Amino acid sequence: MTPAINTVRKAKVDFKIHEYSHDPRADSYGQEAAEKLGVSPDQLFKTLVVSMNGKELGVAVLPVSCQLNLKMFAKAMGVKKAAMADKKLVEKTTGYILGGVSPIGQKKRLPTVVHDTAKDFKTIFVSAGKRGLDIELTAGDLIKLTKGKFDRICE
Repeated sequence: MTPAINTVRKAKVDFKIHEYSHDPRADSYGQEAAEKLGVSPDQLFKTLVVSMNGKELGVAVLPVSCQLNLKMFAKAMGVKKAAMADKKLVEKTTGYILGGVSPIGQKKRLPTVVHDTAKDFKTIFVSAGKRGLDIELTAGDLIKLTKGKFDRICE
């Protein structure tokens, strides 16, 4: 079990685990997951870790079909600057490897913004903490588990 799965179980929210055979040669982990799970890339959400003002980290959870808008993310977080975080720092801080970073159960809880289109779906899919493993849950439960908020962070 991953920390994400353990966190969701402990919180006693409804969820489903979806596993697929990950191909290490895949160009896009999110696109691969959407295809193998038979889910729209709009309903499958990726987790990106962002450096804010060059000091703190934050988490952006957005559809695989979107590209993160760093200015929109900075505005949502109330900071001046946002840039993608260093890969090694992401792994050290979250406890997850790239391509398997879950917004749930991170070693250090980071401020989280979930793209507002998540509310359009009965359930959404996010990484369960390793490549080839996703959790399906409601967007509201994701917000509760991460203590996050909804905002528009991609166009």
